[in-house]
Amino acid sequence: MTRRIIFLMVAGILLISLVCVLDEMIGPSSHILPFVLALPFRVIFIGLAFLAAFTVHRLAWHIAGGLLHSPLWSRIFLWSSDRLKSSRLRLEVTEVKMRTERQRTIQHLVASTISIFAFVIAALFSLSQFLSVGTLALLAGLFTAAFSLGARPLIADILAGMSFIFEDNFDVGEKIEIANATAKVEGVVETMNLQTTIVRAPTGELYVIPNSEIRILRNFSRGRFSTAHLKLKLATVDLERALPLLSALGNDAIVLFPNLLEPWQIISETGQGGEHTELTVLARAGFGQGAALRPHLLALVQARLAEGNITLVD
Repeated sequence: MTRRIIFLMVAGILLISLVCVLDEMIGPSSHILPFVLALPFRVIFIGLAFLAAFTVHRLAWHIAGGLLHSPLWSRIFLWSSDRLKSSRLRLEVTEVKMRTERQRTIQHLVASTISIFAFVIAALFSLSQFLSVGTLALLAGLFTAAFSLGARPLIADILAGMSFIFEDNFDVGEKIEIANATAKVEGVVETMNLQTTIVRAPTGELYVIPNSEIRILRNFSRGRFSTAHLKLKLATVDLERALPLLSALGNDAIVLFPNLLEPWQIISETGQGGEHTELTVLARAGFGQGAALRPHLLALVQARLAEGNITLVD
């Protein structure tokens, strides 16, 4: 993307320069000789300006890498992503380690910005050799308006991509769900860049999603806890004996299973009576541990109810 922008910029500069040269040459005859004498020096200055810009472009990746590894960048990154509200993260500000894929994307963004900035300065310097400040400002305004109008979808994708990268809403390897007005996509993030996010669906399809199309994002890989709820069906005659037993077992389960965050709660979702009653045990486990903890909780409940001569109903 950076090379295409630079190529279009250089082509536009050369075209404008050619028009300016022709305009000068067909002007009053008294201007021809000074213009011809000054032209070689102007060309040399333009060549040096673009040589310097090209040198900065070749070094942009290394410059961006140095900036990303500096303590100053860590502070700027945390501030921009609104993380300084946490005192714990504030104390660890110098120990921030970004994931490899995300760091590479941010480094590419910074390097592209440095390259474009260098060539813009070279272009403005080149045009200033032939145009007045007023004409230069007018051309810059027209070029900016035309570029913004023609590349509006691209700019929208890039701005959205920058927002996702700096706010750290999701990362490579995380399971997410993306929704907008027309579609919903769920899967694991394989690649993210400034323009698109690539998601692998559970059924194997690969979705390439423009960043500007991401309206609602659901991240399954981040959270404070996971649920490990249980469904128990008991005979109603055993309900009075089972409730205190299950409540006491909730306190014992915290000692037996460190991944259990708090004593569970027992509710009846339906509130219906009869020969049988269905209870729901609401348990919270450490994030990502719910599925693995649930079978152990079932085994514990089954064993403790059996000790009390209480049988679960099929």
